[in-house]
Parts: sequence; structure tokens; C-alpha cells
Amino acid sequence: MGLLYTGIRVTDLDRSIRFYTEGLGLVEGTRGRMSHGGTFVGLTDPTTKAELELNWYPPGSAYDAPYVAGEGLDHLGFEVEDAPATVARLVALGGRVAVEPWLEQGRYWIGFVQDPDGLWIELQSALPDA
Repeated sequence: MGLLYTGIRVTDLDRSIRFYTEGLGLVEGTRGRMSHGGTFVGLTDPTTKAELELNWYPPGSAYDAPYVAGEGLDHLGFEVEDAPATVARLVALGGRVAVEPWLEQGRYWIGFVQDPDGLWIELQSALPDA
């Protein structure tokens, strides 16, 4: 198990990419579309290898809530051995299911749990042959 990255919600993806790459030296890596229509961009610190994931949600998305400054921490992402089992374990420890685990692109499980204070945590696990 390991902390993979910190995800933040952004209102203007291009502006945020410029800010973090040109201003702070992070390097763009992964980029993709979420199954619900959002876009993610992974930025890596070349020195520490820490990753920041920028998340943008289109208008009308279930995740496009009004933005309030300071609220932009979207979620913490963890790689785990078995996402559905980890969701169940965290619920038993006081967490709440935020989004039931689903199979993404036939390659890995993703699920979201809220910690006891409401912070979202993404859990992902690759299928054995992925």
C-alpha cells in the first residue's frame, strides 16, 4: 500500500498546468479522461518524484460543485492490493463510501471513501494481469 499522489480540483486546467509547471517546475506526465467526463493531469516534481494530480470537472458533472477557495483538495490517492476490500475495511473503521468501487477501463478498480472527517480518499488496485 502506498500514497500515490494528492489530487486538487481546479477551475481552469490550462492556467493551473502553466502555474505548476512554469512557476514551480513540476513536469506534466499522465493525462486522461475520467469515465464521468472530467480530465486529470498528473504533474511530477523531478527532484522528489512527488505527484500532484489536477482534476477538472465539466459543468453539469456530479463533481462540479461550487468552488470555494481552500476547498480545492479533491482527494488523496492510494494504491492498494484490493480496492473493494480496502473500502470495506475503511468503512468498518469509521469511513463512509463516497463512490462505490468500479472497474475502470477493464484494468483497475477505483473506489472512494470519505474519512471520518469527510476527506475523500481514492483507492485503486490493478487487476492481476493488467
